[in-house]
Amino acid sequence: MVLLELIKGIILGIVEGLTEFAPVSSTGHMILVDDMWLKSSKFLGEQSAFTFKIVIQLGSVFAAAWVFRDRFLEILHIGHHKPETSATGQLRSQPKRLNLMHVLVGMIPAGILGFLFDDLIEKYLFSVPTVMIGLFLGSIYMILADKYSEKVQQPQTVDQINYFQAFVIGISQAIAMWPGFSRSGSTISTGVLMKLNHKAASNFTFIMSVPIMLAASGLSLLKHYKYIHIADIPFYVLGFLAAFIVGLIAIKTFLHLINKVKLVPFAIYRILLVVFIAILYFGFGIGKGI
Repeated sequence: MVLLELIKGIILGIVEGLTEFAPVSSTGHMILVDDMWLKSSKFLGEQSAFTFKIVIQLGSVFAAAWVFRDRFLEILHIGHHKPETSATGQLRSQPKRLNLMHVLVGMIPAGILGFLFDDLIEKYLFSVPTVMIGLFLGSIYMILADKYSEKVQQPQTVDQINYFQAFVIGISQAIAMWPGFSRSGSTISTGVLMKLNHKAASNFTFIMSVPIMLAASGLSLLKHYKYIHIADIPFYVLGFLAAFIVGLIAIKTFLHLINKVKLVPFAIYRILLVVFIAILYFGFGIGKGI
């Protein structure tokens, strides 16, 4: 494997890490950067290139799992408790409401839809036009959610979420299986509409996404691991590490800024991305074979 191809692997890992949990559609960016530009399928082969995308997605998922590791340990009741003091005693007398059941309830819709229709979605919806539709419709939904959130007087925190809210947010995660719609864009918008503030909606989105993405990517990797060739392992490793490291930085930065910037700037960026992809696709025929 030559140096140029390794650099391409790092670039794709960076793109994945930046976009997987931001409300901008990692699928749309992968189409633009890989399918229209770098074309990893040409030097890896179609199946191996698909497997590589699974691997770098796992890098992003592991990054989210690491960022929220303390929360996952709390949800699973794993780990040691701090020594009892009057302060900690008071905190422990008011336990966090977010628990494993919230996460499971949120996972149900996407889990069912993915189990029943994953092959059909992969076969019929991963085209440039369908991704552009998802990008545009998701952008409109994000703008509407932000406009509504301005009228909400008392936004809730992630620890005040109830099971109904978790289920409705889970439904939006299922809808976001349409490529380009963006899992985080859809679920954060729905969380805002359910009266969570932007950061709380983002926190729940990421926490809920990690187990279902681990399961989905893990199953996909089991189906496709045979396409990983020994000579290509450095490509996979560098892509995974790039996605993991950049994902850590991107997630922490996003959570720090989201209550300030909200969703509209991301929606505008997505619409501009649709225009750019449309020019390449319809104007120059780039990506017509996808």
